[in-house]
Amino acid sequence: MLSAILLIPLLILALRWANWSRMRDQRLINVFLFSVLVVLLFWSLRIPVMEGISWHVSGITFLTLMWGWSFALLGGSLAVVVQTLALQEPIMNVPSMILLHVVLPATLTQVVLGLTRAYLPKHFFIYTFVNAFFCGALVALAVALGGALSLFLSDMASWKALSEQYLIYIPLMLFPEAFYNGIVMTVLISLRPQWVWSFNDEEYLQGR
Repeated sequence: MLSAILLIPLLILALRWANWSRMRDQRLINVFLFSVLVVLLFWSLRIPVMEGISWHVSGITFLTLMWGWSFALLGGSLAVVVQTLALQEPIMNVPSMILLHVVLPATLTQVVLGLTRAYLPKHFFIYTFVNAFFCGALVALAVALGGALSLFLSDMASWKALSEQYLIYIPLMLFPEAFYNGIVMTVLISLRPQWVWSFNDEEYLQGR
């Protein structure tokens, strides 16, 4: 119930702040839906770690970099709903899943992007390494710790069990998240920079 109360205002903000003019192009709508499908594909390749926890690549970092916080939140929420229905999981878990697996990584990615723009030079390498690779690893760490904390606070697992069966594997989770987000963003800004909301080739490439 608390998760739903927290989530509803965020979804309203996402709907209000989203740049809907981008979706006037049918091709971009198709690209957006395909990017959500890629996130679902990442989530389907999950590895059980312990009871109540499985690991998978998030993909929300690249979704945020492509479409911005608002569309990442809306697209990620759609992905959570589709996955919940497909796996026949309890629908009451949807708000908490969206907060942990969509809102947290999308917000963190947006913050890192803002800090990078404000304090670092606009350079192709900095964009890909910091916003995609580094931020992907940071998102993996935040989601893993957030998931462990939520299980602990809900008395679904003891901290000892989490430490011994889950938290010790977190370092192994960081590189795949960084790698896949980094590769996806590198390919996109090399071949289709017009699809990436956060990347301006005139700023990052001209004169470099």
